[in-house]
Amino acid sequence: MWEYTDEVKKHFLDPKNVGEIENPDGIGEVGSIACGDALKLTFRLDDDGRIADAKFKTFGCASAIASASALTELIKGKTLDEAEMITNQEIAAALGGLPREKMHCSVMGQEALEKAIAGCRGIPVKAVEGEVVCECFGVTDREIIRAVRENRLKTVADVTNYTKAGGGCTRCHEAIAGLIARTIGEAEAPAKPRLTNIRKIRLIEETIEREIRPSLRQDGGDIELVDVVGNRVLVATRGACVACPSAPITMKSLVEAKLREFVSPDLTVEEASR
Repeated sequence: MWEYTDEVKKHFLDPKNVGEIENPDGIGEVGSIACGDALKLTFRLDDDGRIADAKFKTFGCASAIASASALTELIKGKTLDEAEMITNQEIAAALGGLPREKMHCSVMGQEALEKAIAGCRGIPVKAVEGEVVCECFGVTDREIIRAVRENRLKTVADVTNYTKAGGGCTRCHEAIAGLIARTIGEAEAPAKPRLTNIRKIRLIEETIEREIRPSLRQDGGDIELVDVVGNRVLVATRGACVACPSAPITMKSLVEAKLREFVSPDLTVEEASR
């Protein structure tokens, strides 16, 4: 039997903000009844862009109810940027801690908050990212990697506690162990040496010439490097790209993506003023 803190018991026996807000600014739904846990979070903003009210509905255990209750209290009065910084560890901390076997309840709260904020900002709900590793609970490799990285998990049991992956038939345990080893290995890998500005510019020029320019020239377009200011790469479109309505999309999906892949993940691409 798990031992619950007084805060968990308080939020479970007398949960705060139960229900659903009419015409909410943000809605986040995660989990499913079939998997044993489901949470719906709704919130409303005030005129200053702060979360004025938040409510939840959940299907789950005492920890799920307590986590959702604590979450609604944590986000009230915060801006979207401030609320976005709340982690599952902070939700658990607000409850005085959760049993490790129940940490997935706090993760569910964080995920519901992220979805609600994204919806409020008009960001489309993403399709499932990554490959499903745990068929029993529909958990993907990206979800497992994120949980391992953010919570410093080291064992398959840890991953099960935080994501429920591996808590059913156990056939995915080997795959989960591989993801843990890979993620820990990446975290322990030595940091890449910092690029000098001259080296960065050379790599950008090489990547444009090798990876970007050939694709643009196939459609009669081209691109020119104008300047590099810190991690901002200023470029100018040429040829057919100048009048192309899809140029802004190309700038992100091709130019910025390739420069981040081959030079640095911190780079952003902007079109230079004409």
